[in-house]
Amino acid sequence: MTEKCPNGTMPRELTVGEVAERSGVAVSTLHFYETKGLIHSQRNRGNQRRYPRSILRRVAVIKVAQRTGIPLSEIADALSVLPHDRPLTIQDWRNLSETWRGQLDERIARLTKLRNQLDGCIGCGCLSMQECPLRNPWDTLGEEGPGPRLLEP
Repeated sequence: MTEKCPNGTMPRELTVGEVAERSGVAVSTLHFYETKGLIHSQRNRGNQRRYPRSILRRVAVIKVAQRTGIPLSEIADALSVLPHDRPLTIQDWRNLSETWRGQLDERIARLTKLRNQLDGCIGCGCLSMQECPLRNPWDTLGEEGPGPRLLEP
């Protein structure tokens, strides 16, 4: 763990191992995030990565967004407008969450619909092609495009 400086303050910069330990994210994941532009580091004289302490909050935001199913490319786009030289603020988080709220609501609605449709099929026990809302006789939905057409918006 990071040792305190002689004056009792925490060091401003963290090693990649310290960031990994504090954030619960593997070192390889941090390197991946950096290649994708989600986080940035500085190099010291020995060419070792050093991160500002504010990186911990940025990594936490990335983890939360990933857990909600937001693609990394969208997370990168959202974070690209925020400065890397300071911690994310409450207002930054409000702006990010507002951006993602509609997408999450749509995803929740699709998943709820899918869950309810699957429960109906599983619940009847027969998987009736006449009653099942997932049926697609003669592949008529294939003309509309690829994927599960009844389940996607």
